[in-house]
Order: sequence, then structure tokens, then C-alpha cells
Amino acid sequence: MMLRLGFVRSPSSSTIKNIPHARLVTGFLLRKDKPHTLFKSRCSGPAQALQFGQKLEPNRLKLSWDSFRSSGAVCFSMASGSDGTNRLKTPKHTNRLIKEKSSYLLQHAHNPVDWYPWGQEAFNKAKSEDKPIFLSVGYSTCHWCHVMERESFEDEEIGQILSKNFVCVKVDREERPDVDKVYMTFVQATSGGGGWPMSVWLTPDLRPFVGGTYFPPRDSARRPGLKTVLLRIIEQWQSNRGTLESSGERVLEALRKGTAISASPGETPPFGPDVANRCFQQLAHSYEEEYGGFREAPKFPSPVNLMFLLSYWAVNRATSEGAEALEMVLHTLRMMALGGIHDHVAQGFHRYSTDSSWHVPHFEKMLYDQGQLAVAYIAAYQVSGEHLFADVARDVLLYVSRDLNDKSGGFYSAEDADSFPTAESTEKREGAFCVWTAGEIRELLPDIVQGTTGSATQADIFMHHYGVKEQGNVDPAQDPHEELQGQNVLIVRYSVELTAAHFGISVDRLSELLADARAKLAEVRRARPPPHLDTKMLASWNGLMLSGFARVGAVLGDKALLERAEQAACFLQEHLWEEEGQRILHSCYRGNNMEVEQVASPIAGFLDDYAFVVCGLLDLFEATQRVRWLQWAEELQQRQDQLFWDSQGSGYFCSDPSDPTLLLALKQDQDGAEPSANSVSAMNLLRLSHLTGRQDWIQRSQQLLAAFSDRLVKVPIALPEMVRSVMAQHYTLKQIVICGQPDAEDTASLISCVNSLFLPHKVLMLADGNTEGFLYQRLSILSTLVPQDGKATAYVCENFTCALPITCPQELRRLLLE
Repeated sequence: MMLRLGFVRSPSSSTIKNIPHARLVTGFLLRKDKPHTLFKSRCSGPAQALQFGQKLEPNRLKLSWDSFRSSGAVCFSMASGSDGTNRLKTPKHTNRLIKEKSSYLLQHAHNPVDWYPWGQEAFNKAKSEDKPIFLSVGYSTCHWCHVMERESFEDEEIGQILSKNFVCVKVDREERPDVDKVYMTFVQATSGGGGWPMSVWLTPDLRPFVGGTYFPPRDSARRPGLKTVLLRIIEQWQSNRGTLESSGERVLEALRKGTAISASPGETPPFGPDVANRCFQQLAHSYEEEYGGFREAPKFPSPVNLMFLLSYWAVNRATSEGAEALEMVLHTLRMMALGGIHDHVAQGFHRYSTDSSWHVPHFEKMLYDQGQLAVAYIAAYQVSGEHLFADVARDVLLYVSRDLNDKSGGFYSAEDADSFPTAESTEKREGAFCVWTAGEIRELLPDIVQGTTGSATQADIFMHHYGVKEQGNVDPAQDPHEELQGQNVLIVRYSVELTAAHFGISVDRLSELLADARAKLAEVRRARPPPHLDTKMLASWNGLMLSGFARVGAVLGDKALLERAEQAACFLQEHLWEEEGQRILHSCYRGNNMEVEQVASPIAGFLDDYAFVVCGLLDLFEATQRVRWLQWAEELQQRQDQLFWDSQGSGYFCSDPSDPTLLLALKQDQDGAEPSANSVSAMNLLRLSHLTGRQDWIQRSQQLLAAFSDRLVKVPIALPEMVRSVMAQHYTLKQIVICGQPDAEDTASLISCVNSLFLPHKVLMLADGNTEGFLYQRLSILSTLVPQDGKATAYVCENFTCALPITCPQELRRLLLE
């Protein structure tokens, strides 16, 4: 009988459509005389989270029987216990992963497993020895990847079984997202779930036949261990290989058909307002009113949802739906800023909240979250004028500049959730770097604050405001591994006005006391053993972060932020652009000597890399009006079109469709933790068209949207970022042209006016009178637009037809808000 393993996920939420053979190949055969006790367990949280494509490490596994039983899917709890990563000892084993640059691969370099990186050497070995491939995929800050590495891949017996009977291949999903996407699609289709670590068994020609996620090392009363899985696969490979291979091939063929996305000849994008209204309704239905956000716990930031809702409000300001959309965004962002998902001591945001109130997070910090949330918060500031949002945007960029910054100008990928509680500790614990006992805070902040009610200490005030309790403030339900007993995750419980009134002091005095306390806590944290830092630098995520610095810098008029944005762009151009091959490289690495290093065979950029970097460059151009960034964006877009465009069905493939090692040519149709690169590209093409005059890019954007019409019409909530592009197509982009001298004060005032407003359907350009320049050569209309009466002048144009010239910033503001 057959067993499927994988944590619960709604299959309907993935790109997979009707896969008739998907249930044929999910696992391995178990003997009937080895019963497994099954029991029900709550598993709605992970299923909901994954429905929106978010990255969630498995805390539930799905077990279902294919044969001889009629029981449905049931859930059971994950193994308890912390990561337990030990302090470094003299390694007993060293494998070829020691030569790699990826942090995740290096974490496995001393396993007693004969690991190979993904590549031809491993493929040749599998073919020459006719062995199946064991493919293990994860990432360096993945908690359950650490657990499986410690429990199974450090196990001598399991290591021998793997090395003798399989060609073992280890993949960093952040380094090779193309490989991850293909085999995750298989695992989702065949198990109904997915996640990391991902475990897949392949034929020597890379065709998958068994897939799952986390496996414990050995059998328990409720589930088989990895050793049992391996032995059964070996037996089946020897005795039943033909069935495994043929059923796997049937699944692959079904996946090729089921994941196909294309436009019919002459098909046009769906009607913008209808798609936007449906997307709004679906988001409103999933909105959680008390604390904001979407769905119950676990709760993700979902910046793509927030940016869609702001765009929806921008074109529906006078309606109740528009007002509701705005309130959903602002309330969510406020609650997140006050919650424990926001690091109140060292800034930045953690990955997600394990509860509905944004209190107890999964403590990992990802670069892609910081970039997108900086944009969301500064957009909320543009809309509301509420300084909290601008402060949080600055806060995010401060964290990234300090903790994820490379001296080359690039940004590192992530900080781990786990760390050693003390320098003497032998086991890592999640959140150890970030949490506090009441005793620690009382010892750190003992001074009595003069003039307070009841002669309160600074600790009393801080603990009241941030919800610190003597016994700890973490609900045991949010701490299944008992790593946070007696600890406190800081969360703002009261407004500064209420806390000030409670202690009888002024708001200004309270703010000083809290800032001083946070600084003292930050100093203590710097002395703690830090979590692992993944110093891999990815073009795609650096592109998202470039947008964050450029947009926040433009809105706040902060030259330092704009200079940091330009440093990031220069880093991308110097280290991740290959001039000779005219291609983006996906990744580079911080070497042991703190210099940027590259692997022997650099990984070519994927669609995400091109799309996110182009978007970042367009944001940087509009923020600085330096034409070099627009020119490079145009160059990259042309290269993207050559490499990834589907000339038959429209839309972009996620990776090079000619790569023979990738069995599926996929187009991602879901905006999740990161937006789909097709969604971002649809808007990039529109913006570039209006900035360069290339009408063919408007047509290409329309063709792209047409390819995704079915998904946009039926479940637009899956593609909120793409819905923004559908809206932009419908409402058309305004071209805002400022005619004036670049360094003149009146020019800066008009530009500042534009940047102060949230205008999702616009491009901004400076016409400086240089008719030989790039913009004048591309846009002939610019030669007809001149300053009025010697003053900097704004022209608001639509389809290259312009309204009357304006020289007053207040009049320009009124016109843009009409």
C-alpha cells in the first residue's frame, strides 16, 4: 500500500490543474504487517498559509492511504525539539560540498553523505552507475532543514545507505529556484502538500518518481523514518522499476499539460475594473478585522495584497469599497508595526507570525520581505500622511543597511531564526537572539524615573508599554517546542499617550525613555551569539531592495537613501552583470576575505532576476532622473524578452526553456512571498513603453496579461500584483514631465510634489532641455514642452497629449488628485 508524506496544502491553490495520474506515484510501498496509528490534528493553519503561495516550513504532515483503506487524509504533529545544532567540532567527514559558496550547501559539507551539487558530474555518475538520484532541497535559514540535517544527514547509518545506493544531490532553493520549482510542482501534485526540506527521488535521467518533505530518521508509532523510506525505495527500484518509471512519466506528462499557460490567438486581457472588483471582494472575504492581515494564523505580511488594495483605493476613492480597501491596508500595517513580527530593538521584520495578533513570529528575516515592506509602508505614508508609516519604512532600511549590508553595495539574503542563547550553549534555539526575560530587563533598566506615578523604574515603564510579563508573554500554544518558556517577545500594548498618562509623564519624556531603553537592549543583543547570516547575494532580491531604497528616498527626499540605492545598482552592474555574455548572473557570494566572489560556473539569471532588477532600475530612474538607469533597464528588458518570452503562447518562462535538465517549462501564476516575475514584468513593460515611446512593449504587456486571463478572471486573489497591471492598462499611465534645470529649487519643488503622492498609474521624467539626450531622442513630444516664464513647469500627459502647463506645486497636486 502507498503512503504520501508532505505537509498540508490546498492543491487547488497551485498552478497545477487537472492531473489525472497525480495520485499514482506518491510514495513507497509499506508492508501490511506494520500498522501505523493515525489520529486527527488541527491542520488548517498551514493549508491556509500555503494557499497564498507563502513559504512555510512544515509543522504538520499529511498521511493518507491509497490502497486497502478508505480513510481520508489526516494530520499529525511534527517531531518536537529544537534545532539542536552543535558547536563546531573537528569534522570527521568532508564531502565535495566544501568547495561550494552557498551557505546551505556548506552546512552539509561535513555530513557522512557523498553529496554532489546539482550539475553534470552528478548526472553522469547516476547514468554510469544506473542509480536513482536522491535530491534534497532547502535553504540556509530553514529550521526544519536544520533538523533533518542533524537527525538524518549526520547519521552514519543513513549516510552509508544514501551514499551506497543513490547519487545524492543537494540544492539550495534560493540558488537554483528553477530546479526547486520543477520538483516542488511534482511533490505538490503527488502529495497534496509541499515545503522545505524537500526530498525527491529521481531516475538517472532526472525524472521524479517519489516525493516528500521532511522525514524523521527512523520509524515512530505514527510514521516511517527516512531509513525505512530509503530501504523500500531501494527494494522497489530493484523489483518494480518499470512501474515506478512509467507512472512517474505519466505524472510528468500530465504536469506539462496541467501547468501550461498561454493566450489564444487574438485574446485580449480581461476587463480591468471587473478583475479588480473581484480581487477586492476575495481579499475582503479573507481579511481578519481585529488585527488586520489575511486569514488566521499563521499570518504573513503579504505586501502584494496591500499594494493592490492601495491601487484599488486610488481609483475608487469616492466609494465605500475604496474606503474599506484603504482601511484594510492601514490597519494591517499599523498592527504589524506594533506587533512582535516587527523587531522593536534591532529593526526590520521577521518572516511571519505564528498567531493572529502578529505577536510571536518565526524569527527568520528575509531580504525580500524588507524590500517589499519598505515600499508598502512608504506608500501608506503617501496616502495617509501618518508619520508612523514613514518611520517604519526608515526603520526597515536602517536594519538592512546595518545587518544585511555588504561593502560592495550589495545586500545579503537572510538571517536565521535560530541561534545559541549564550556563548556556552551547545544547542541553538529559535528566537534566542531576540527574546527577553523580565529579569534581564529589570537588571538592565533599574533607574527610578523622577516624577512618575509610584516612582516607577525605567523597566516598569518599558515592560508596561511592550507587554513584558514576569512569567513570559508567549502563549504555550505558540511555543510547541518549549523554546520560549519564561521569555518575552516585545509587542506594543498601549499608545504612547496611554502609557504616558499611566505613569504621569509627558509623551515626549516617554518617547525619550523608550528610545533610551531600546538602545540599551540593542547593545546587549549585539553581545549575544548572532544567528547565522546567509551572505549569498541574489540579483532578484537585490532588485526588490533597490526599489525599497529608491522609493523611500524619493518620497522622503532623503539623499543618503538615494545614494545607497545607487550603490546597490552599481553593485548589480559590477558583480551580477556579465558584459561579455550580455546576461545577468543570479548570485554572488561574500568570500572569506570579505570580498565578492563567484562560483567557477556562474549561475545564469532567471526571469525573477531580470524582472525585479528592471523594476528597481525604473524606480531608481524616477527617483534620481539619472538616465543611465533607464537605459540599463531598457537593455535588460530586451535581453529578458530574448531569453524567456514564449513566442507561441505569450508570457515569460521562469527559466531558460531550452535547458535540457529542466523537465517542465513553467510560468509562475501566483504572487506569494515574492511577486510573480510575470506580474512585475507586465508593469515594467508599460512603464518602459511610456518612458521610451516603444509601443510594442504595450502590446507585449497586453499579450502577457491575456495569457493569464483564466487565472485573473477566476481567482485574481492569486495574482494581486498582476491585477495592478490590468488596472494600469485600463486606466492608462500618466506621463508627468517636469521641464526645468536639474539642480534648480523650483524643479525640485515640483518633483517633490509628485513624489509626495501615491500615484500607481504614472511615470515621472525630467526634461532638462538637452535635445540630444536619451529622453528627447526617444520621445519627440518633449521638444514641444518648455518652461513657462523662466520657471520650472509641469506637464501632465496621457497618451502623449498634455494638459495645460503648471508652475505651482499646489496646483499640480490638485490636478494629480483629480
